[in-house]
Amino acid sequence: MQFVSYQGPAGATWGLVVGDGVVDLRARGPHASLKAAIAAGDLMEIGAAAQGDAPDAALADIAYLPTITDPTHMFCAGRNYKDHVEEMGHAMPENLSLFLKANSTLVPHGGRMVRPKVSGCLDFEGELCAVIGRETRHVSEAEALEHVAGYTIMVDGSVRDIQKHSVTAGKNFHATGPLGPVMTTADEIPDPAALQIRTTLNGDVVQDSSVSQLIFDIPYIISYVSRITTLQPGDVIATGSPAGAGAGRTPPLWMKGGDKLAVEVSRIGTLAVDIIDEE
Repeated sequence: MQFVSYQGPAGATWGLVVGDGVVDLRARGPHASLKAAIAAGDLMEIGAAAQGDAPDAALADIAYLPTITDPTHMFCAGRNYKDHVEEMGHAMPENLSLFLKANSTLVPHGGRMVRPKVSGCLDFEGELCAVIGRETRHVSEAEALEHVAGYTIMVDGSVRDIQKHSVTAGKNFHATGPLGPVMTTADEIPDPAALQIRTTLNGDVVQDSSVSQLIFDIPYIISYVSRITTLQPGDVIATGSPAGAGAGRTPPLWMKGGDKLAVEVSRIGTLAVDIIDEE
């Protein structure tokens, strides 16, 4: 199943994707958001019950919201694809590197990603994300995937010149973190390492890789983070970005206003946004 968060006639809502449409699940109750349904533990039952319902709106007509609009945590893995580490000229990491993204970075599918006026070095990094399904603390790698509700897509917008002196700053500029378009439930992706990821900029392929290229895989990342803090339902774990990023090119390839960016992950869909220059 696939679920989506979007702006309905009565405000923010969420729903089940059925064909080319969406069944409004907030209207049917009892949960106001996808995150709330994940936390309650009855997401799959609600989705199964709604599969025979007629869509309330066409996907082509809705205004998307970020898949999870208000995650408690967004943990992101850095330098976690073998091909990306090689293109940047770095040694393979011995330890997982993590940073946090703020909710203020979030942008929906079909939305506008903002190139900040203080920099001309906005880079694209397409990423697969795991969405946590229940409270998770000190989980083993063997059991980690049992704690995943589903998977979605993120663009980790990186302001590279600022990132050189502050990773936190470079990764947290306003409206630089698109998240969407949908969450595919974990039962449909038993092996996330088998997924393919492709990023296009203005129609040109700039990243094309497999999640099997991860240095630290998804079970390891979830287990590692769960030793740091209690992961909450709806938390987003971004797993890293493959080779092809703008910073690894000669000359570098930076995004600018008017560009169109899209990230496709197999079995999930395509997250697409427009790039605008900050006023």
